Amino acid sequence: MRLKLEGITVLAHDVPRLTSFYRDVLGFKTVVEENHYAEFVNGGIRLAICLTPLMADNTNGHYSFIEERKGQAFELNFECDSPEAVHTMYEELISKGAAGITAPKSMSWGHTTGFFADPEGNIHSIFAVNPVAADIQ
Repeated sequence: MRLKLEGITVLAHDVPRLTSFYRDVLGFKTVVEENHYAEFVNGGIRLAICLTPLMADNTNGHYSFIEERKGQAFELNFECDSPEAVHTMYEELISKGAAGITAPKSMSWGHTTGFFADPEGNIHSIFAVNPVAADIQ
């Protein structure tokens, strides 16, 4: 038997606020938009946002959905076509309300990468493969 990753669900305390960020700042189109759940159009993996207490209800009150989350739980990675595009897109995301964490810079692993946070503090990256690194591979 083979498992196929079909979707990612982001847990949130404020679904409408986080949905607004993913829709208005990141440009994702919504398929479902409710106060407790949202789902976005995507040609690959399904991305959804679900109210944390609803997941607790769905799992018979499992402690992991009741306890206050501490620290980073996940990271989404967004690839751009070029290092220049990373800089441009990073500035656009920040101007629309993303919290800047680390401005884009060339990293030791061969990418130009920047980090930003959504309204619930989840830190995500935006990156492009550096042309020199791509030539080496």
